Amino acid sequence: MDRRRFRQAAFGAAVFVVGLISDIGIYPASADEAWNNVVASAKGQEVFWNAWGGDERINAYIAWVGDRVSAQYGVKLRHVKLSDTAEAVRKVLAEKAAGRNDGGSVDLIWINGENFKAMKGQKLLHGPFAKTLPNFSFVDVEDKPTTILDFTVPVDGYESPWGMAKLVFMYDTARLKTPPQSITGFLEFAKSNPSRFTYPAPPDFIGTTFLKQALYELTPTPDVLQKPAGDNFDAVTAPLWKFLEDMRPHQWRSGRSFPKNGPAQRQLLDDGEVEIAISFHPADASSAIANGLLPKTARTFVLDRGTIGNTHFVAIPFNARSKEGATVVANFLLSPEAQAHKQNPQIWGDDTVLAMGRLSPKDRELFDSLPRGVATLPPDKLGATLPEPHPSWMTRIEKSWLQQYGQ
Repeated sequence: MDRRRFRQAAFGAAVFVVGLISDIGIYPASADEAWNNVVASAKGQEVFWNAWGGDERINAYIAWVGDRVSAQYGVKLRHVKLSDTAEAVRKVLAEKAAGRNDGGSVDLIWINGENFKAMKGQKLLHGPFAKTLPNFSFVDVEDKPTTILDFTVPVDGYESPWGMAKLVFMYDTARLKTPPQSITGFLEFAKSNPSRFTYPAPPDFIGTTFLKQALYELTPTPDVLQKPAGDNFDAVTAPLWKFLEDMRPHQWRSGRSFPKNGPAQRQLLDDGEVEIAISFHPADASSAIANGLLPKTARTFVLDRGTIGNTHFVAIPFNARSKEGATVVANFLLSPEAQAHKQNPQIWGDDTVLAMGRLSPKDRELFDSLPRGVATLPPDKLGATLPEPHPSWMTRIEKSWLQQYGQ
């Protein structure tokens, strides 16, 4: 890190620590002492990290993080496995309603999109804290603007980025030679290959993202998706619902049931029940091959007009019991060590939020030495990245889908 960036990050850390410990009358004399005080206060704390638990590779990565922060900082990390991030949001909201303004049960949340918008809007988040993290100076905020803009909502330091996502599709080249290249192509594929396509059931984020991806291509006015959904919702989404109705009788199990999430759909691909699976990680197929979850003939494709991309974050609730411990974990997640380990397709394959040009040669080597994976598309083949729609579209699409197709 160059000295200017170090001073900026260190100054932010000092401001953050003053806010944390001013109530006990201790004011650090320097930025180094400020961060050291955070680390010292975090030692021995137990951090309850509420995070999606639907993928064993991701669960294993979080367990590795727990081992590292325990060894380095004496922080005990507990993974509270969620099926839906909204579970944690509701928990924090209930605590606020009950007047529990400190000693909360949630210390850290894996979050983005409509859940972040809801928590930020209802003042359920601690912060701003992200820019105070020493490792935030490595984040590529210039070329990866979604690290500071979450589904069109400014982050304002209330969540810290820790991974990049982009919608991709997986298939087995031993069975499918030419995958569809557009959303309308999926309908044609389903009609020609009955029962061989499905998507995860919303509100699973993969399933909902597939619907948003379809809406991008099908609506004649995609630019309106960057603004809040209003009275125009029915008109804008009408082509989406027609598309889903046309496809439904040709889907897996005739559209009467859906896989619960992305890993469940990937299992259907591996079992030969469907021909395509959906993921938010460009290296997912390579990672699955490395872990014996897909055949070696699996590959990845994207759509001609681009696919949706975003950043995922961690946030600290306003009433977290272990704010210092959660802060230390968030900072570790931005370390080159943690980011490179996560990007390894044999571990997870989740793309980094860091800027390679800001890293030391030694830290860059951690990324340069990573295997790409046989099924991972090179960056120039991933196509255009479409911005996430405003969170209100996601919320209303999920509600409408559940009314029409929910079991």
